[in-house]
Order: sequence, then C-alpha cells, then structure tokens
Amino acid sequence: MSGRHFFGGVHPEYHKEMTAGKAIEAMPMPEKLVVHFAQNIGSMPTPLVKRGDQVKKGQVIAEASGFVSVPVHAPTSGKVEAVDMFPNPVGAETLAAVIAPDGEDAWAEGLNVEQDTDSMNGDQIKGLIRDAGLVGMGGATFPTHVKLSPPEGKSIDTLILNGAECEPYLTADHRLMLEHPAEILEGASFFARVLDVKRVIVAIEKNKPDAIEKMKKAVEVKEGYSVEALDVVYPQGAEKQLIFALTGRRVPAGGLPMDVNVLVQNVGTAFAAYEAVRFKRPLLERVVTVTGNGVAEPKNIRARIGTRFEDMIDRCGGLAEDTVKVISGGPMMGVAQYSLDAAVTKGTSGIVTLRKDEVVQFVSDPCIRCGRCVEACPMRLNPSALSIFIEMCHFEDAAEYHVTDCIECGSCAYVCPSQRPLVHHFRRAKAEIRKMSRKAG
Repeated sequence: MSGRHFFGGVHPEYHKEMTAGKAIEAMPMPEKLVVHFAQNIGSMPTPLVKRGDQVKKGQVIAEASGFVSVPVHAPTSGKVEAVDMFPNPVGAETLAAVIAPDGEDAWAEGLNVEQDTDSMNGDQIKGLIRDAGLVGMGGATFPTHVKLSPPEGKSIDTLILNGAECEPYLTADHRLMLEHPAEILEGASFFARVLDVKRVIVAIEKNKPDAIEKMKKAVEVKEGYSVEALDVVYPQGAEKQLIFALTGRRVPAGGLPMDVNVLVQNVGTAFAAYEAVRFKRPLLERVVTVTGNGVAEPKNIRARIGTRFEDMIDRCGGLAEDTVKVISGGPMMGVAQYSLDAAVTKGTSGIVTLRKDEVVQFVSDPCIRCGRCVEACPMRLNPSALSIFIEMCHFEDAAEYHVTDCIECGSCAYVCPSQRPLVHHFRRAKAEIRKMSRKAG
C-alpha cells in the first residue's frame, strides 16, 4: 500500500544521525519562562493574567477566544513578572507572560489526576483535549479539537498517525516513538473513539527502522491498526502527500483531508492527547530537537513551553563562534530567528544551528526556465511562473496559478540553480491575496 509515490519531492541531506540515537533528556527549570499567548492557528487566546499574579502549574493564563482557539496554561507555578511583547519563533513579536518559577512546580487543583477513560464518550474525550490546549505539534498548530470535529456530511474512515518526520535534522518524533509507543497508540485510540474510526495507520519513513520495529510490536494488540514504512523523500510528511502515499486518495485543490474521509494527526499530538485524557494534564511541555554543527552537543530535550532558545542552546554546550543562523523548526520549512529570546511554543519541533559554511545565501538571480522547480513541486504548481508574477506584483495572476495551494515545503528553492527565494515570494503573495480578499469584503 505504501509503495505509491507522490509527484515531485527532493532528497536533501538529512543529518538525523546527530540526535537519532540520543534519548530524550529533561530540561532543568529555567530562571524564567516566556509563555506566548498566540500558539495556535486561529483566534489568539484572551490573556487572563497580569504582572504580579501568582499562578499554579496548569492554570489557564489565556482562555480560548472562539471555536478555532485553545487555552494557554502556566507551565509551572510561580509569579507573573511581566505581560509584554516578546520575540515569537514564527518571526514577529507577540504578547507573552513572563513567569518566574517558584521552585515548587505545584499543580493547580483538579489536574494531574488519573481518569477512568473506559467510561468516557467521544464528546468527553474531545472536551478534555480542548481544555488541555492541544494543537498540531508537527508545526501546524491547528487546534486538535477542531480537527476532531468534521462538519456534518464529512465522515472519517481512516486515521493516519504521522511519524514521517521528513524534515532534515529533526528527531523529536522519532525518539517519542522509540520511548513511548504505547502512550502514542493510546492517544491515537482516543482520537479514533471521537471519530468512530476503526482503521488507524502509523506512517513512518524507512530511515527510522528502529521506530518502525517498535511501533509494529506495539500495534500487534490493536485491532485495525497497522504500521506502514514510507519511502524516504521530502516532503513525505506533508498531509496531502502522506494521504496519497498511503491510500491513493487525492485531496482536491483547496480541500482538506476530510474531503477524502481521512484525518491526520502527528505522533507528538497523540502523545499529548494521552496525557490530557488519561491524566488531565494540559499541554505544558514538548520534545524539541536542538541540533546542528552550531552547538557543541546536539540533544533531544523535553522542555517546558516558554523555555527560551538561549537556555536550550546553553543546555547543549552553547553556540560555536561561526554559527550564523538559528532556525525554529527544520531547515526546509523553519523560520530563521533574529533573537535567542524567542521561546519554545507548542509548535516548536526543533532548533537547528548552522555555521557559516553551511548557509546558502539567496541571491535571486533571474529565472533561467530550467524547470527543476516544476519537477520538484509536490503540489504540481509552476514555481517559476509564480515567482515572476509576484516579482511584478501581479498577485491576481499568481492566484489564478494556484499559489494558495503552495504548502511552503521549500523543495523548489532547494533545487533552484539561481538561488531564488521562492518560498518567500509565495508567502508574500498569499499575504497580498488575503489583503485583497478582505478589501473585497
């Protein structure tokens, strides 16, 4: 079944050997935590705390502001020292609460209590997932409870657990599958119960044979569950490409996985769901791969939400002198950071450090019409034509050429001999198209 291959894709150097064999380590509590309120796609949660407030671990410090929104919780107990604008890993300053831990790590009342999950129905499970503030932890940060709420007429027959982790350098999901396979599958079973789904596929790229073996052993006791080994090609973990590789179903342009009766959840999200439903624990921490030749000792670290990048990097021995770029996420889809005061959010899967001789400078030479980007694009777009339209500010033409279907995987820029900043062009075009749509009313 997993022999199908999506169109396009590239084969970058993966560099996963730096951390794939390293067990997850717990990050010591830092002196301060910078907890951003904007940690999900959709409406930003509404802050509930102010400077001087005392908070408990797991206490809601920002409440959901709508259906497509999730609450944010205090990662530990302590004092709110400030509520102000701070660098967010997505590339802009956003409002955050600075919490000084009190050393007690004391839970708010009613949390961290084992639940009788056997008696729960789908709505109760979904409510616990919503209240725990779960989002897609592969980087998308779409509220999990919304994803688990397909509209009337949209039935789901297949749940895919995404363990592909196709981004170079990153191994957080890999380590989770090695160290917590049963917990991941229990989290998946909660998703399946909400959706009334009997077929669950765990998808893992073939460059993780130990994780494939571990998860196959774990699913032996789960009826309707299977593990599929996928070809190693980037972006294998992208939803639409993953769905086609596993099922042969094509998500229509502008459509969603539910349009072909499939739902995809990251393995990290499944683990978080296990903790939320089984123990009533909000999403307060996550595994982050801190790696690259720019740090002395790359690691996989379980860190509290709000841990500053500087503290994470110091835990790995600090930066080499000639480190010139720090990326939140992977090198293909991640965001370069302008400050190490940026802090871990729910969507932070990795911190990648690159030295001077490893960084490609986009020079934006003219397009030579070689067609390599067309061959590489997994969405069957024409990045060459799109980039030229955008350089000329012809955003309407870019829209007609389906720029909004771009998944920003970076495959086109990776193969471009003219080193054109193609993804940057497409992000700009999407922003301009959204602006035009708002003006049109």
